Amino acid sequence: MKIPKDRVRFNVGGRVFETTSTTLANAGRNSFFGALFNENWTLKQPNNDSFSHCEFFIDRNPDCFSVLLDLLRTGDLNIPPNIPERQLYREASFYGLLDHVRSAKWGQFDGNRLRHSRSVTRRAPGDGTAIRAGPDGGCCVAHGSVVHVYDWIMEEHPPLNLDYQRVNDVAWVDSENIIISACERLGRGDGGMGLFSKSTGELRYKFQVCHENQVKSFTAGALSTSPDYKIFSSCKGRSNEYGVGVWDQVTGKQIDFLYESPGWSLGDADKLQWLNGSNCLLVATLFPRKDNCYISMLDFRDKRMVWSWSDFGAPITVDEKRVRDAIAMEDSNAICVVNEYEDLGFMDLRMNGGSVRWSSRSRMMKGKLSDEPCYPKLALHGGQLFSSMDDCISVFCGPDWVLTSRLRQGDGGSICDFSIGGDRLFALHSEENVFDVWETPPPPIS
Repeated sequence: MKIPKDRVRFNVGGRVFETTSTTLANAGRNSFFGALFNENWTLKQPNNDSFSHCEFFIDRNPDCFSVLLDLLRTGDLNIPPNIPERQLYREASFYGLLDHVRSAKWGQFDGNRLRHSRSVTRRAPGDGTAIRAGPDGGCCVAHGSVVHVYDWIMEEHPPLNLDYQRVNDVAWVDSENIIISACERLGRGDGGMGLFSKSTGELRYKFQVCHENQVKSFTAGALSTSPDYKIFSSCKGRSNEYGVGVWDQVTGKQIDFLYESPGWSLGDADKLQWLNGSNCLLVATLFPRKDNCYISMLDFRDKRMVWSWSDFGAPITVDEKRVRDAIAMEDSNAICVVNEYEDLGFMDLRMNGGSVRWSSRSRMMKGKLSDEPCYPKLALHGGQLFSSMDDCISVFCGPDWVLTSRLRQGDGGSICDFSIGGDRLFALHSEENVFDVWETPPPPIS
């Protein structure tokens, strides 16, 4: 009987494994195994020996190889108790199989099926200000003047800092680059923004604001990016450059600047959000940074404000209080806002300057409000709306945004920020400087 042509034998750390090129093809062309085959996934013969005597020796961990080979065969990830996960991840990285491990480890993101995966603590309690999920399943966390970066297995990279000034916001350009916005350095004539390498912590370049051919010192605030490689930042200067700046993320050069309108507030914005469908930027300046709230939509193509709303001059009732966060929802032509009671409100983007239609849910809080100031946050992901309040995150679904589930983890105190990306949700707690990682488990085997 002839030996099948696609049979392959490996000696890994002294243990022999036998598999097929069909199984190894599941690893993909860019994997370790892809280099052993030609474009037709036919094994490259190292010599003239018969195929049955061909054996590849790999000086790696055989237990981990067994798990990864089983992953390629079945698509399921089964990690025995005797194998530390970090060790398996390092071996998966060697073979180019990290994406396969990630895909098998958690399913497609679903807020109603999220499960708490782990908690990560830091050394400097109480000064966590922002957390941002990366596209590859990792995250970065701003602590005072430093940004800590984690890959998807929660191993920390070298920290980032922009001249040790207090960080105002962070944003991912892609899976390898991070932008930091910070306060200006008084007397130094610099500050603002920098782009860093996630892996090395290297400052690749600083972003400058130029006015009348002069470089200006400025404080950079809220950040956002667009698919056509633009970076947006609210900017606060000491003369007449208050507004929103635009830079090319490839060259680092300033390409536009929209100055704030009289009586409005753009340079102190708490939140920027790029809307790809309408080619507009949402700018929100919210209480308590300002006594009044300002939300606007900017179109940089003709340098104008195409939609705006403010509570300036409007009576604030006990039930409504102040808007604490805002998010645009292009699919429903609406902007969602939230107040300190976690009441959701909605405004129609087709009506300029309209009122907020509040959907009260304070009864679900059972009348209990935190003694500490609470600043809820909003996020929209995969057609689901998320709102943080105290130590939990609520999930809303459907056209009427019905509350469908709550996420709560007991340690760390109230949530000061959360972020969704890379099929994970990260929640940063304010009191104990802990952030939690939430993942969607893989679907059950049918």
